[in-house]
Amino acid sequence: MSSAPLLDQHISGTSATDGSIALAAYRPPKASFIGPFQRDTHFVDRGDLLSRIDKLCSQPAGRAAFVGLGGVGKSRLAIEYAYRVRERSPDTWVFWVHASNAARFGQSYGDIADAVKIPWQENPEEDMFKQVHDWLRGHQGKWLIVLDNVDDARYLLKAKPKRQSQIAGPDNGASRSLWECIPKSPNGSLLITSRSKEAALELVKVNETIPVEPMSEAQATELCKKKLGSEVPQIDEDIAKLVVVLEFMPLAIVQAAAYILQLAPLCSVREYTQKFQKSDRSKAKLLDSDGGYFHSDGEVKKPILRTWQIPFEHILQARPSAANLLSLMSFFDSQGIPEALVRNRSRTNKARGNTIDKECDEDSDDESSASGSEDDEFKVDISTLRNYSFVSISKDISVFEMHKLVQLATRKWLEANKQLEVWKQQYIKILYEEFPTAEYQNWAKCQNLFAHTQTVVAQRPQKEESLLQWASILSKGGEYAWYLGHRSIAEEMGVKAMKARKKLLGQEERETLRSMSQVGQLYNITGRLKEAEELEVQALEISQRVFSQEDPDTLISMARLAWIYRNQGR
Repeated sequence: MSSAPLLDQHISGTSATDGSIALAAYRPPKASFIGPFQRDTHFVDRGDLLSRIDKLCSQPAGRAAFVGLGGVGKSRLAIEYAYRVRERSPDTWVFWVHASNAARFGQSYGDIADAVKIPWQENPEEDMFKQVHDWLRGHQGKWLIVLDNVDDARYLLKAKPKRQSQIAGPDNGASRSLWECIPKSPNGSLLITSRSKEAALELVKVNETIPVEPMSEAQATELCKKKLGSEVPQIDEDIAKLVVVLEFMPLAIVQAAAYILQLAPLCSVREYTQKFQKSDRSKAKLLDSDGGYFHSDGEVKKPILRTWQIPFEHILQARPSAANLLSLMSFFDSQGIPEALVRNRSRTNKARGNTIDKECDEDSDDESSASGSEDDEFKVDISTLRNYSFVSISKDISVFEMHKLVQLATRKWLEANKQLEVWKQQYIKILYEEFPTAEYQNWAKCQNLFAHTQTVVAQRPQKEESLLQWASILSKGGEYAWYLGHRSIAEEMGVKAMKARKKLLGQEERETLRSMSQVGQLYNITGRLKEAEELEVQALEISQRVFSQEDPDTLISMARLAWIYRNQGR
């Protein structure tokens, strides 16, 4: 289809004589980049990602999609690619379409219509979407459309433009969807960015999707140095530590650099890193700050925590059981979450006050069928989380992995919505039931779960029952750490367990006395003999009084006190 109808609109209402003058006077606009973005002068090359996109988009009617977690730099890659296309081919139009929802899509299409001089506002009866579609289909030159942030493709495939009567589908006269307003033209190509693999696959083929992962360490370091510039002292060791704790996430690095620059010289890279590592609260405060960082379209760029919470809220609405699973997984050690610890554990918890899994609540006479259904539902939940890159599967397919910052974002969302304690208690209950005592025959299981006992240290619960379970985990974990020679970890766990038990149970309970004796031995090993003696004497005296001289725990305390005396040279 040619673009003649557009020219007809420009000369409509003129006579044949002055019509020819108008036609002669019409000049098609010069191709340009229609979008709000400036080129990022700090862009860091990401390996072969751009060349792979170019290979797909250079084909006639080529289509491709960048897919990945929010904050990994999909839009920045698309911006750079758009500018490279313009450099290589100045006659190519590049149109940036904000595609997070129908309203923004429509605004962007209006910008395209204005840019190519379609007089759509002069004739409101003519549908703007159809006119842009026809221009793109009939345009003889090259064009590229970037659909940015297509995280939900349903509105593109189902929603109709305002004046439906003006847009008839090619086959049956039915209303055309917004997606059909982007023609497949041999002169045009399309690049999509999306956090959702599922959404992307509704629009392009599997082999047209390109996953975007966090940066490599070298790329992240280069980005951090470029963003800091010469205004902040650049110590390689400090920058290396910063990009590691930020997990090589481009958006987190950019926001950290903006924060440091904003406070310079009062805040250095090292000080930022130290502040970041203090606690979850400190991390969240820093990551919730935009640091004065603005997106190129004039809007404040969402802090990275909020960037991840938006798709979490979408999952919560679309599949609550998957959101529940993510809530539970956000407490475990990020790099080795055993399937056995989380499978079906989140389904027993009506944390949000509604039915999480109707299938699991219904009675069934066929247990094998119910088991199969649960297995299928769990796989769908995992698939949903993988779709948004929240969860990945390790080489051992029974172990899952997450980004620590994604876990933090999830916990902060739970805290804001008064659900943090519910899921924390569920997590503690699981570890309490699964982590064994530190006898040698249990060491294999202890080793598999030990990393999770280390994360539980910072997750002190409020409820008394859960707090006692938490103390038990720390006591057993501390004993295992002692056997491994991790003395500082063992001491931290042992002391926290002892204090919690003293507060809840008092000093005359057997579990409290065992904790006191355990910490006494840790002090003994580390040379803090006076403190060791005080604790062990106290534990022994109470044990003798409350139980008996022959009680096993009393005898153990006596033996341990004798060891302390020997180390004192007594």
